[in-house]
Amino acid sequence: MKKTFVSMLTGVLLGAALFSGAHAAVETYTAQRSSQKFYVDGERVQMEAYAINGSNYVKLRDIGRLVGFNVTWDAESNSAIIDSTEPYEEETAAAIKTDQIVTIPQSDENFVLKEGDRVRCDDGTIYEITDMSRYDTNVFADGPLPSLPTPTCDWSLFPESTLPNVEVKRYHDEYGDDLFITNLYELRRMEYTIRNALGQEPDAWRDGKLLAKINLSIPLEYEPYTDSFWPWRASELEDLVHAVPNVRYYIAAYDHYHNGKFMYTRYYVMSI
Repeated sequence: MKKTFVSMLTGVLLGAALFSGAHAAVETYTAQRSSQKFYVDGERVQMEAYAINGSNYVKLRDIGRLVGFNVTWDAESNSAIIDSTEPYEEETAAAIKTDQIVTIPQSDENFVLKEGDRVRCDDGTIYEITDMSRYDTNVFADGPLPSLPTPTCDWSLFPESTLPNVEVKRYHDEYGDDLFITNLYELRRMEYTIRNALGQEPDAWRDGKLLAKINLSIPLEYEPYTDSFWPWRASELEDLVHAVPNVRYYIAAYDHYHNGKFMYTRYYVMSI
C-alpha cells in the first residue's frame, strides 16, 4: 500500500535533524519543538519535529522507519543515502565508525563509548570523548550494573513498547561543553523494573488488564514535574509504583558528559 503523509511536512532537513551538513542553518535560525501532528495512512504517528524559520523539520531516518525505505549514512563522503528498494533497517550497537566518528545506534543493546571516540551530535557537530574513568567506578555506585531485569510476572500482559528516537544533545555555556545521550539500554532497565513492580500490585489490574501505562519518553510539557536520580536504584521506581500503582509513568535515561568526561547516567521519571 502506498503510504502518504496526510499532515504535510513543510520541510525535511537532512543535516541538522538527521546527520551533518546544515551547520549554517543551525547558526542562523532558532529551533523550537514543533506541535505539528503527523499521520501515515490516516493513523496518527509520533515524530520528533522542530520549527525553524516557519517550517517543520523532521529526521529523514524517522520517515524511512515509518513509510518503509532505508536510510544510511556515509561519514567518509558526508552523505545521506536513501534506498527506496530496501526496507528500513535499524543500526546495530556496532554503530557506524569512520575515522573514530561514531553515530549512536538506535538500539537497546548495551553500547558504551570509549575514550577517543568522536560522537556525531544532533546539531551536526562532533564531540570528543576524553575520559571514561567514572563509568562503573564513581563514589556513588557500588560497581557495574547487573544484566537487565528478567520477568517476575507475565510480561505478555503488557503492551508492546516502542523505543523513542535517540537524542544526542550538545549544550555550551559558561560552565563548559555538555553532551546528553539517550541511553536506551538503561531505559529498558527502568521499564522492566516497573513491569515487575506492577505485577505485584493488584490495584494496577482490572479483569486481567493493566490499568497503568509505561511511556518510554517524557513530553516536553511534563519536564518541570519530573524527578531524577543517580546512580541506579531500583527502589526509586518500585516505591513509586507501590505508592501509585494505576497511573501513567513517563521515564527517560540519559548519559551525561561534561567537557568530554563521562559524568553519570541519570534516570528521569514522572507519574500522572
